[in-house]
Amino acid sequence: MTTQPNILILMVDQLTGTLFPDGPADFLHTPNLRRLADHSVRFANAYTASPLCAPARAAFMSGQLPRRTRVYDNAAEFASDIPTYAHHLRRAGYYTALSGKMHFVGPDQLHGFEERLTTDIYPADFGWTPDYRKPGERIDWWYHNLGSVTGAGVAEITNQLEYDDDVAHQAVQKLYDLSRQSDPRPWCLTVSFTHPHDPFVARRKYWDLYDGIPELDPPEAIPYAQMDPHSQRLMDACDWQSLTITPDHVRRARQGYFANISYIDDKIGEIIRTIEDTRQEAIVIFVSDHGEMLGRRGLWFKMNFFEGASRVPMMIAAAELTPRTVTTPVSTIDLLPTLCDLIGLDLTEIMPWTDGESLLPLALGHDRTTPVAMEYAAEGSITPMIALRTGAWKYIHCPADPDQLYDLAADPDESTNLATDPRAAEVLAHFTALKNARWNLAAYDAEVRQSQARRWVVYPALRNGTYYPWDHQPLQKASERYMRNHMDLNVLEDSKRFPRGE
Repeated sequence: MTTQPNILILMVDQLTGTLFPDGPADFLHTPNLRRLADHSVRFANAYTASPLCAPARAAFMSGQLPRRTRVYDNAAEFASDIPTYAHHLRRAGYYTALSGKMHFVGPDQLHGFEERLTTDIYPADFGWTPDYRKPGERIDWWYHNLGSVTGAGVAEITNQLEYDDDVAHQAVQKLYDLSRQSDPRPWCLTVSFTHPHDPFVARRKYWDLYDGIPELDPPEAIPYAQMDPHSQRLMDACDWQSLTITPDHVRRARQGYFANISYIDDKIGEIIRTIEDTRQEAIVIFVSDHGEMLGRRGLWFKMNFFEGASRVPMMIAAAELTPRTVTTPVSTIDLLPTLCDLIGLDLTEIMPWTDGESLLPLALGHDRTTPVAMEYAAEGSITPMIALRTGAWKYIHCPADPDQLYDLAADPDESTNLATDPRAAEVLAHFTALKNARWNLAAYDAEVRQSQARRWVVYPALRNGTYYPWDHQPLQKASERYMRNHMDLNVLEDSKRFPRGE
């Protein structure tokens, strides 16, 4: 029996880290996440690599920023030759499995996972490709719109609830299988939910938990005319003029969002209880792909570098780590080298192509000064954008727009752009130098445009005539389930029981 630790990765979708200043905020009904936080190193200032699903997840899995993965948007292919944490762990002797969402685009729907227990909730093809050749174009059939806000409310089943119910069920069944030790290898199980991603529709039992709380009150919104150019583009992309958002709409959307955090907490509780009930132990990592603006600044969803959209919760519970809070800014791309560090796996071979940095030194009380980098080149943008976070400062740059610079210690709501303030000139010059050393944004723009143009040729071609989808088809061999006549019933009943002898 190996001594390598098992690993459970719990990923959620669009959960803002602003609600996790040090574990879950006090008003959230999340007993399971609160208990996990009590046993974890909590990273209070963790950031996504890109505030959109597919780029964020490819970066998280590979430890590389989007320009390196070439997953620029939600319809860009994730190349099969890019190693992920699933590849590294599998190569080191782990069984690796995924239950749930990872938004892989392309024919490779595994990326190192030995087994996927569910299909994905989103398409695997090139159909959601933006087009920089048509700035300002809105593609209505798949772009976000504010109907998710006006339509917030109660339902006992939805597309997303059906999906996450299955994700949790399949994960629990797999944990039962793993407990019976038919496979002696250590395991890494990634369980990835789609909630609390919009639409903001929740089951009544969770909705009622948040009736009338002060946190439902609408945050301050910036009028459209006073927004920065990228925020205006996002508002246009969301078709903001077609719907009137009232304060009651905002309250209901926020209530649905909070309710779905509690729903996910219940699902996480089921999974952790199954590990405990089956006498298994595991390192547990909890993280989101990106955040949610939730009405802050008048914005919804993600696709920007403000705190609501770019900051994510991140917690690591491991036997060798003393629970504590780390305030140093970190990134989701740091999790791949951290995982490898936790199991003693040498990454020397690929470190020149890895943007992340192990979190173990920080978790053990040391410090670091490496800036956190973010990239965005998808819908609502007209050219690639970047951001840097270090210390108390955040810098946002887009070649098409004026720079933005915020002192988050003095201005956590990012209400005052200091980029033109003479008192911050030295700080701005420092970030400008860091930006110029890291990025060639003209080359980055050309690469994105080439990728988009290629996909705008390939996708309509593949949809002409017989269409063969890339969506993952989970394999279930009915002839190997339960009792079949090539099995010995006595052996079967004994091997499927855990624990035995009680």
